[in-house]
Amino acid sequence: MFLRATTRKKDGKEHRYWSIVENRRLASGRVMQRHVLYLGEINSSQGRAWRKSVEVFDERLIDARTLALFPEDRIDERVADDCAVRLCLSRMRLHRPRLWGSCWLALKLWQQLRLDRFWAGRLHRQWFERSALADLLGCDAGLADIHKLYACHDRLASHKTAVFDHLVSRWRDLFNVEFDVLLYDLTSTYFETNPPFDEDDKRRYGYSRDHRSDCVQIVIARVVTPQGLPLAYEVLPGNTADRTTLHGFLDKIARQYGKARRVWVMDRGIPTEETLARMRTAEAPVYSLVGTPKGRLSQLEKDLVVKPWHAARPGVQVKLLAQDGEM
Repeated sequence: MFLRATTRKKDGKEHRYWSIVENRRLASGRVMQRHVLYLGEINSSQGRAWRKSVEVFDERLIDARTLALFPEDRIDERVADDCAVRLCLSRMRLHRPRLWGSCWLALKLWQQLRLDRFWAGRLHRQWFERSALADLLGCDAGLADIHKLYACHDRLASHKTAVFDHLVSRWRDLFNVEFDVLLYDLTSTYFETNPPFDEDDKRRYGYSRDHRSDCVQIVIARVVTPQGLPLAYEVLPGNTADRTTLHGFLDKIARQYGKARRVWVMDRGIPTEETLARMRTAEAPVYSLVGTPKGRLSQLEKDLVVKPWHAARPGVQVKLLAQDGEM
C-alpha cells in the first residue's frame, strides 16, 4: 500500500487530497490499484504518520521482514530478534467479510429478469470487494476493475432504450406492476475540475443543490414508479433549468410506453403553467400532483381554513379545494 495525492484547484487555490491505495496482482499477472481509504487534505505531520503506517505494508520494499506488521518503536525492547512479531489480540479484527446471501439473490433476480439473455450478443468496485460474487462467478477482482466498469458505460448507454423496454416487460410479468403513477425529480453531481471543456461537454456551472457554486456539474433527471423501479433518465447540462425538462420527458414516456392515463408526481418548481395546461388538454389526459407555490398558497389560505379534513389513508389527512378545474 502507498499514499497517492490528487491535486485540484478550488477558488484559485491548489488543494492536495490524499488516499491510501493498494496494489493487487491479478491472476493474469496484471497489477490493479484498489482504493482503500480516502484521507482528504492532511498536513505534513499527518502525512508522515500515514506514510509510516502504510510503508510497513508496502510490497515494493525489498526487505520482507515480518516487522512490516508493526512499527519498530512499538516492539518490546527485550525482543532481540528483529524479525519477531508481537500480536495484539485485542486489536485483531475481521478482515474482508463478504456478503453471500444478497449476492445469490441478486444473481437469481438477474436470471429472473433474463438480463443474461438480454445482454447475450450485445455485449461491480467497493461493493464487489465485500461480496461473494467473485466466488460465485469463479473470477478475481479484475472483473470489477474500475477502468473496466467505466468502459462499460458507453456500451450500456447505446442500449438504454432497449434495456428499459426489456425491464418494464419483465416487471409486468413478474410483479404485475402498473405504471399509472410516475415520480419525476432531478438531482445533480459536481466535479472538482477546471474548465474550459469542449462545447458538447455537459459539465457546466449552474444552480448547485450541493452548495458548490464554484464547481461545474451535470443534472440528472429520472422517472421512477412508487415502488422505485426506474423507467427513464437523462443526463443534462449543468446549467439546465428544472422547469425546462418536463416537456421532453412527457413525450419520451408517451413514445416509449404508449399514451395512457397517468399521474405525474413532482416538486412545484418543475412544471410551468404552460406545461400543466398541455398535460390537461392532451389526447390521453395526463394528471399531476404538484405542490402549490408559496405565493399562491397564501391566496388560498382563507378558503382552506374553513374546509374539513379528509383521511386519504391512515396517518395522512388532506383538505380538498376545487379551483380552476383542479383539486
